[in-house]
Parts: sequence; C-alpha cells; structure tokens
Amino acid sequence: MSEGKVIQWFPGHMAKAKREITESLAKVDVIFELYDARIPFSSKNPMVDEIVKNKPRVVLLNKAKIADPKVTKQWIDYYAKKGILALDIDSITGYNINKITQYAKMALKDLFLKREKRGIMSKTIKAMIIGIPNVGKSTLINKLANRKATQVGDKPGVTKSQNWIKVTDDMFLLDTPGILWPKFEDQMVGVKLAMAGSIKDDILNLEEITLKSINYIKDNYPSNLIERYKLEKLSDTEEEILDDICKKRGCLLKGGEYDYSRASVMFMNDLRNTRIGCMSYEKPE
Repeated sequence: MSEGKVIQWFPGHMAKAKREITESLAKVDVIFELYDARIPFSSKNPMVDEIVKNKPRVVLLNKAKIADPKVTKQWIDYYAKKGILALDIDSITGYNINKITQYAKMALKDLFLKREKRGIMSKTIKAMIIGIPNVGKSTLINKLANRKATQVGDKPGVTKSQNWIKVTDDMFLLDTPGILWPKFEDQMVGVKLAMAGSIKDDILNLEEITLKSINYIKDNYPSNLIERYKLEKLSDTEEEILDDICKKRGCLLKGGEYDYSRASVMFMNDLRNTRIGCMSYEKPE
C-alpha cells in the first residue's frame, strides 16, 4: 500500500464563491445549509458559520434515503438541542422536499412579524442555498422548481456561479457554487468526504481510502460487508478483508498477487452506489 497524503481541494473559483456569498447575504432572508445526511459534520464547511453569522438558517440533510435512518434521527435531535431546524430530505426521490418551504417559514417567523408591524404583508422568501460540492444542490433546486432550473452533474464542482431561481410562487433561491475549505485539519473528514464521493478521485490515494472505509464499515456495519462480498466471516484487519475481497472478486495480478488498485476502484464504486447498503459514516458525538 502506498503512503497516505493530505487531502486538500480548493480551486480558485471556490475562493471567489466565498467572497460572492458574503457579498450576497444582505439580499437573502434565510440560509439553507445542505449537508450529506451520511456525513453531516464532515460535509459542513466550517467557514459557513463565520460567513452567515446570525442569519436565520435551516439545515437540510440530503441523501437521507441512502443514510442510516436511525443515525439521521440522532442528527435531527442533535440540531434541535442547538436550536437549529433540521429536515431530512432526498432530492433524488423527492422525500420531504414539500416540507422545505414550511421549514423556511418557521425559521423566518420573527422576520415576518417585524414586517407585519411595518405593514408589509408579503410572505415572499429569498433563500440562499449553501453546500459543499456534490452534496446535491442542483438536483434539489430542480426538484423544488419542478423543472431543469440549473445544471446538474455527477462530478463535484459543476455549479460555478450564482443564479436566482424561482422555485415556488413565494420562494426564490440563490444557488451558489459548492465550497470546500482550504485544508482539512482532521484527515478523517477528508476520508469521509471521499467515501461519500464529494472529492475528485484524482487527488486521492484510493487504496488508503478503501482501507479506512473497510475499517469503518467493519466496526459499524459488519454484516453489510459479509453480504455484499459473500464472505464467510470478517477477518480481523481491513488489509485482510481487502485480501478476501480480492479473492472473491478475482482481483488478481499475474502470479496470483492481489490487484489492490482494481479492488479499490471496485470497492469505492460499490460504496458510492450503495451496493454495500445504506449507511451513515458519522454520528453526533
């Protein structure tokens, strides 16, 4: 196995996006923070708190249908204790999408009361949606608007600029490019983002990510590995489990050596396409 390397990804347009988001805050009423339900902590950009400050916000836990529902419930309770509205959604299936406007109105209750006192009866909502690359922003906006309102891609970093989009009669959304932070202080954050497919593979040590992914699943969802790869039992270490997967899947080089490179690509594809099952990669601790 090759040596690990520090995972970083901060293209120039992301630094520009941070400036644009900061400048656009005055134009919006509420922030939708879009996280990956499997990794709410790791898919939260720590710069967001610094940028949005006291602006009303709603946390949207996207991809909930491929996360562990018990763990997602723990996350919603965790945010509730912090006084933050959180809603589990799935932009692919449409799960809970119809509740987003309702949650925005709940977050803006005080603002609407202030407006009414000044004689402004409009309940139009201007929202900004913020999230890291590949968390599902474009798919969510298209689902809300019930049309192809923005470009969608399966590679991180498709949205490069800001756009106002009318999603309902009483809500406008400001789409923003996905922004990651310059450097991950905790390298496990980078690993979890890689597990969820939020970082481009060409900056990753895929074999190392595969081993760390196997280690996490071994400790938290062992039966998923056994069922997917038809293993009789789980070996003690992640290296031995990867060897077993190589044997089961015929990932072998000439001379019978294990083809870790091929096995890693196959495993990460299985993981990201939920063939190993619906799992969450972190809990609110």
